Amino acid sequence: MNNNMNKNNMDMAILMNLLAKMDKNELEKNLNKVSQMLKSNDANSIIEEIKKKNK
Repeated sequence: MNNNMNKNNMDMAILMNLLAKMDKNELEKNLNKVSQMLKSNDANSIIEEIKKKNK
C-alpha cells in the first residue's frame, strides 16, 4: 500500500507541475478533457493524449 501511496503522491506532483505551466485557456481545455475522461470508458487514451501534448 505504501508504494501505491507514493506513486499517487508522485502522480499528483507531476499533475500539479503541469497545471502550473498552463495558461487559463489551456487549463480550461484540459479540465474539459478530464471531465470527459471521468465520464468515459476510454480514460487511458485521453490520458495518453494529454501526456503527448505536454511533453
